[in-house]
Amino acid sequence: MRIIIIGCGRVGAGLAHALSRRRHTLIVIDRDRTAFERLEPTFRGQTITGIGFDRQILLQAGIEHADGLAAVTNSDDVNIVTACVASQIFSVPRVVARLYDPRKADIYRQLGLQTISATAWGINRIAELLCYSALDPVLSLGNGEVDVVDTLVPPLLVGRMVQEVTIPGEAHVVAISRAGRTFLPTLGTIFCSGDLIHFAVLTASTDRLASLLGLS
Repeated sequence: MRIIIIGCGRVGAGLAHALSRRRHTLIVIDRDRTAFERLEPTFRGQTITGIGFDRQILLQAGIEHADGLAAVTNSDDVNIVTACVASQIFSVPRVVARLYDPRKADIYRQLGLQTISATAWGINRIAELLCYSALDPVLSLGNGEVDVVDTLVPPLLVGRMVQEVTIPGEAHVVAISRAGRTFLPTLGTIFCSGDLIHFAVLTASTDRLASLLGLS
């Protein structure tokens, strides 16, 4: 994939390192030439000095052929303007903007922009770590609103169907691991002893799911 990263601060440089290890073609843009010093010596992508939402800079970066763009500068306004330009003018398939102010997230989602707020994610993750839960979180999605959690099938569920522990719009069984393999169940799939159940659940509904499973 050809991916453009706008901003070479700690997040931008770290993202460049992570994507470089996955062998993607990377172009990093920053208005401060010295910012590129954060990149590892092994970085083999392209660097461009300039403003991330400048049309000529984006064209120089090959945005017309880009598969993705991440706007991760230290300015919410720059990130959103850049994301809008990439998404609405150049039709980049995957665009993500970093936000410092989580209150703006809903506004930008209405524009069809995917945003990540480290503040909101951090708050939800810290609260999650401080509060005991019988469900083991393995992944947080979005800004922490949805978790993927695992639990061994409780005795009371053995012989019952997936539909009995589905809470529409709040909690769904997304996979079951059984006897060394993982599969996607239907609502009629019956739980067996030893099953590891993988749920997608709204963070706000975790306690309700735990209660339904008899884990609280």
